[in-house]
Amino acid sequence: MSLRLLEVVADAGHLDTVLGIAEHHEVLEVWHGPAGEDGRVAVRLLVRPEKRQAVMDALQGALGARREDTRVVLLPVDAVWPPAVGPAREEATPRRRGGLTREELRARIESGARLDGSFVLLTLLSTVVAAIGLAEDNVAVVIGAMVIAPLLGPNLALALAATLGDGALLRRALATIAAGAALTLAVTGVMGALWQGHLGAAELLARTRVGLGDVALALASGTAAVLSLTTGLSSVLVGVMVAVALLPPLAAAGLMLGAGQAAAATGAGLLFAVNVASVSLAATATFVARGVRPRTWVERARARQALAVSIAFWTAFLVLLVIVILLRRQLGP
Repeated sequence: MSLRLLEVVADAGHLDTVLGIAEHHEVLEVWHGPAGEDGRVAVRLLVRPEKRQAVMDALQGALGARREDTRVVLLPVDAVWPPAVGPAREEATPRRRGGLTREELRARIESGARLDGSFVLLTLLSTVVAAIGLAEDNVAVVIGAMVIAPLLGPNLALALAATLGDGALLRRALATIAAGAALTLAVTGVMGALWQGHLGAAELLARTRVGLGDVALALASGTAAVLSLTTGLSSVLVGVMVAVALLPPLAAAGLMLGAGQAAAATGAGLLFAVNVASVSLAATATFVARGVRPRTWVERARARQALAVSIAFWTAFLVLLVIVILLRRQLGP
């Protein structure tokens, strides 16, 4: 049972409000001490997994989302002794039962969508490793690049931003993806131009061909990634799956462009575009299916508009790419 400890620091005048919320949502345990010199009191709530989001929403609504003197900190609980017990009623939205809260999801995904020195360095390293592995037909090296690849974060951030109607996160994710893609193409383009051997390795050529199976793979990867995140399970394996779909074809496109093989580069670029569209569409749909949504009615109305635009765009883009794939198959290489 994945319990959480909610620590609420607020003005002492809100103590009865916090205790009332705890009683209403049947939290397992409540602790609080006397008010401090600043007039604030700290209250700790031990919350069951299916109650986390409801309690967080109630606290934000009652205490005010932007009060400078109020903090709500969500802490993990590794173990409780004696074992915590309490009434286990079904939640009004069971599809989020036991999953991470909206705030936890945003914090995790946002950290992977930051365009900073770490992201640039990881992208550079994974690009070099992937390019060498592809050119030398070394599967182990390519897998190493997939593990390093940081492109999963901003791609999932796009989906979460559309689900929550978060324009700031959307712009940040787009900028990070664009910077990562540009860096990968620039580095591999130079490597392709300087490469002394023949760029005909099986691993490399496999990334220049795209089919309908690749669409299914990316859709499954995007869905699995969000399921992994929302249930609080480790996303390492899923991160590798999505990295498989994003970095290698982009590196292959850059290598082929640098080598002057435009047709092969186009195929790899098409595979990259298909995977980005498929992952984004699947991830957005899975966030919605898991019940991830903003707290207030106004935010939900804005999110519905953003969500409709996002799903329509990625669906239309993916359909267009599938048509291009079918046309290329009919026309031949």
